[in-house]
Amino acid sequence: MRAASETPTEPALPSPELLAERLLPWFDANNRTELPWRRPGTTAWGVLVSEVMSQQTQVARVAPVWEAWMERWPTPADLAAAPTADVLREWGRMGYPRRALRLQECARAIAEDHGGTVPADPAELEKLPGIGNYTAAAVAVFHYGGRHAVVDTNVRRVVARLGGRADAGTATTRADLAATASLLPEDAPTAARVSLALMELGALVCTARKTECAACPLSDACGFSGQEVPAGPSRKRQRYKGTNRHVRGEVMALLRDADGPVERARIDAVWHDARMVNEAVAQLIEDGLIGTDEAGRFELPSR
Repeated sequence: MRAASETPTEPALPSPELLAERLLPWFDANNRTELPWRRPGTTAWGVLVSEVMSQQTQVARVAPVWEAWMERWPTPADLAAAPTADVLREWGRMGYPRRALRLQECARAIAEDHGGTVPADPAELEKLPGIGNYTAAAVAVFHYGGRHAVVDTNVRRVVARLGGRADAGTATTRADLAATASLLPEDAPTAARVSLALMELGALVCTARKTECAACPLSDACGFSGQEVPAGPSRKRQRYKGTNRHVRGEVMALLRDADGPVERARIDAVWHDARMVNEAVAQLIEDGLIGTDEAGRFELPSR
């Protein structure tokens, strides 16, 4: 019986050697090779583009856009030189189109400051426009094969459960990075494969809503094995129709499909609430996503 002064300790994480031994054969059998950016020969630029596109967007929606994008702009210099209006049109309805602008800014920085070569060092990658800690680590690991902690929602969840917790927090902390790094083998190429395998395990088996421990190669080394994910508050699907994001999307769709500049009356017709349309238009102009011509008509950026 535990003494009153004792506190329970969390289960220790498995050793990097055990993790690699169990996880990598599973990954070899379950790796989603149908994702186009995982094809042999994908460039560092292709990996970077896939990571930016996959932020807040399901990979099934990203895949066809990524393929069209890479066919049209296979190098940073190609995207850097493209008309911004074309970039926004190609982005389509993936949402959060500011990512497209940042990606073009990133391409220009790579072309101008790095001779068109995507840096391999995460510290250099983080200096690029729109590239944060996660994306920098992902490119350095998934393309260049470096040994760095790549921590997204899936990895954070898997590592938390290995340590006996039902889930992790909503944001990546230094503790999350340190815990993930402690699981990586010293050999960089092996560590890179382990990083991708941890992410795949969280996407396919150890998901947010349930744990499929019987299918998990780490079940006997996991501190949460056999336990059910505790019921939490029901997660209602976020409403989209009628939100500011919806109205912004309708304005962008109108301008993407237009053959030329659009009169204000057509903008006003995208939604019945004039206040929301005005707000959406003002935000899109501020974000650099739309502009006006000399006659005051609306269009995608011409730069």
